[in-house]
Amino acid sequence: MATNKQLRGCVLLAMLAVSGALGAQTSSSKTVRHHKIAVEDQSQPPELTQAEAAIEKKDYSAAAPLLEKVVAAQPAIYQAWFDLGFVYNALGKAEESIAAYRQSVSAKPDVFESNLNLGLMLLKNKQPGAEEYLRAATKLKPTSQVDQGHANAWLALAQVLEERDPKEAIEAYRQAATLQPKDPEPYLSAGLLLEKQNKFADAEQQYKQALALQPSSSDALVGLANIYLRGKRFPEAEEYLRKVVAQRPKDAIAHVQLGRVLAVEQKYDDAVAELQAGLKLAPNDPTAQRDLADIYATRGKDSDAEALYRSLLATHANDAELHHSLGQSLLKQKKFGEGEQEFSAAVKLKPDWGAAYGDLAVAANENQNYPLTIKALDMRAKFLPEIPVGYFLRATAYDHLREYHEAAANYHLFLQVANGNYPDQEWQARHRLITIEPKK
Repeated sequence: MATNKQLRGCVLLAMLAVSGALGAQTSSSKTVRHHKIAVEDQSQPPELTQAEAAIEKKDYSAAAPLLEKVVAAQPAIYQAWFDLGFVYNALGKAEESIAAYRQSVSAKPDVFESNLNLGLMLLKNKQPGAEEYLRAATKLKPTSQVDQGHANAWLALAQVLEERDPKEAIEAYRQAATLQPKDPEPYLSAGLLLEKQNKFADAEQQYKQALALQPSSSDALVGLANIYLRGKRFPEAEEYLRKVVAQRPKDAIAHVQLGRVLAVEQKYDDAVAELQAGLKLAPNDPTAQRDLADIYATRGKDSDAEALYRSLLATHANDAELHHSLGQSLLKQKKFGEGEQEFSAAVKLKPDWGAAYGDLAVAANENQNYPLTIKALDMRAKFLPEIPVGYFLRATAYDHLREYHEAAANYHLFLQVANGNYPDQEWQARHRLITIEPKK
């Protein structure tokens, strides 16, 4: 190292986590490799030599005071400032690292590595100015590994540009991919950016290129699964989610998402298995519990659904939809009194929910709570059009209460709209009218 210095990178661009329907995934990251540079003056202060030896041993605490002594005495030695920027970063001193890299650039503005690492540190610490130095790096020549160095600069610049100029960011990712055609990272990052812009077809192509380069890429598989989920292309989403689950069997979110897709495809047994697997890994996931309860309800496993809904209500007591779902499960089990309570709770929390008033009317009628039946039907009519069954329920409720005038009126309304679709009820309505209407 006495004659060939190596510029050390801090932390290169950490690739954006692939996110979306599956949530954040494990991100990949690269480190800037040590770049050899030609030394114009073969002599260097002994403290710099000692510091670089300490850096090689990762003894950063020993290197820092040596480098500080060098730059204090000879502030024009850009290599020393660069090394000091690296050391400060390794010691967790971000502000000091940035300041040292600025001094390195100031001492010699045309060094690729100095501009790159300063830009990266500003990006990493969310400080302004990263774009200026990263753009400069794309135009300067690395001292070694030229294509890799430029690709790193383009990747970092693309990340800076994503919010301000997404189109230019995509072009920067393209530049990086051209320089490193076997690296999936530019395609993954471009795919994620395009996905955020709802450009699903373009994002799909980027993810597929990444997957072609790295067939085991979890990020590419997740990206494609998210694209297909958002596009409601469920068979394709299932295909890629199964691959994600095979790769990451302990990923609760992947199991749950696969379960949801399988439920949409009406593959209920498989959906239950995946949701149960997800809940085994993340037992406190309320959305997964709810999904599983809904499938149980759909499949007629109402007691299982009831248990899950009750468990959820223990921590979500003000969720009107949960009360309603529990009420439906209870209704199908002929637990009319409990069902009535749950529907009442639902409309209390959500007073404009017409459909819930209809269910409350059914439960109240079965529970022989005829005043509540009538009240619920009248509330339903404020938010939804009347339906034949509503007229019939209202008529029978009034009939049981011996309010025959109102009962007869509703029996007539029911017969006017039934159109032969409710033969048993129509027969009952006609015969009750014979009994309760006064003879003319």
